[in-house]
Amino acid sequence: MLVTPASTTDRDAACLLLPAARGRFGRLTRVWADGGYTGHLVNWSATQLGVTLDIVRRSDDTRGFQILPRRWVVERSYSRQAAHSTPDLSSVQRGMGVVTTMQPR
Repeated sequence: MLVTPASTTDRDAACLLLPAARGRFGRLTRVWADGGYTGHLVNWSATQLGVTLDIVRRSDDTRGFQILPRRWVVERSYSRQAAHSTPDLSSVQRGMGVVTTMQPR
């Protein structure tokens, strides 16, 4: 978990978080992300970390709900984490946001 100020973009935070994830999970070679992670991060993660960053985009001409490829992997991961964790009620307040951590049961 990474807590950053509200002024930090998702891409900038990913530059801090991805190396840590790569170090912890040595077999990590591919990450799926939404459109907020486009730009220099895609090339940076490939050259610096050897991690392929695939951006899952929604078509510009689509209206309403659309199932996005690989998005279910992220949603499933959140679901599994929530199912096997309990909220730590001692939330940590940092800057303008509040973070509640999940503890294993």
